[in-house]
Amino acid sequence: MKIPALPALLATMAFIVGALTGGTVMAAAPEDHSAPASSRPPGTVAAALPGDSVYQLDARFTDQDGRPFSLAQRRGQPMLVGMFYTSCEFVCPLLVEALRNTEAGLTAPERARLSVLLITIDPVRDTVAVLKRTAGQREIDSPRWTLARSDVATTRKLAAILGLQYRALPNGDFNHSTDLILLDAEGRVAARTKQLSGIDPEFLRKVKLSAQ
Repeated sequence: MKIPALPALLATMAFIVGALTGGTVMAAAPEDHSAPASSRPPGTVAAALPGDSVYQLDARFTDQDGRPFSLAQRRGQPMLVGMFYTSCEFVCPLLVEALRNTEAGLTAPERARLSVLLITIDPVRDTVAVLKRTAGQREIDSPRWTLARSDVATTRKLAAILGLQYRALPNGDFNHSTDLILLDAEGRVAARTKQLSGIDPEFLRKVKLSAQ
């Protein structure tokens, strides 16, 4: 998927969020979201992010331990990304298992160079405490895995950038995309798969290449 340049992207996101919320959202001016200064050697300047990087999204997230972070802080290593919600009883557990199966197809060094990010599409109910409890229930204890939440508008923006869709149902459930997405070290979409059963061999091949 080719992500449009940042100015057009922000304008599109503003339109989408405004349409979904019934309000008007003004697009922010483009910023240089390069890696945080604290992660760079003293005296060095990080290169600007590519125009099609998901990390261009200026947004804050909070992980299952209550720690805030930005997507751009994940720059520097490939990452598997999915969107889920904790009260999902059917598809979302399969999504977690698909991520685990993909990891199982990697060597130990490849796994060490890869991180996993699951972002809830239900931030109203999925508080930090709920994410923490879910991580424990599903035995997600690897420091490389992050369960995260943001505000409703930011969640919508990220889903649109990733090409994912979701819709709340009257009973509190969601219809949603279940794609697994591979971001390269610069935050560009490198591969995606909809396969949740077994392992998608082509997707695994691209994950392995990115983690070498």
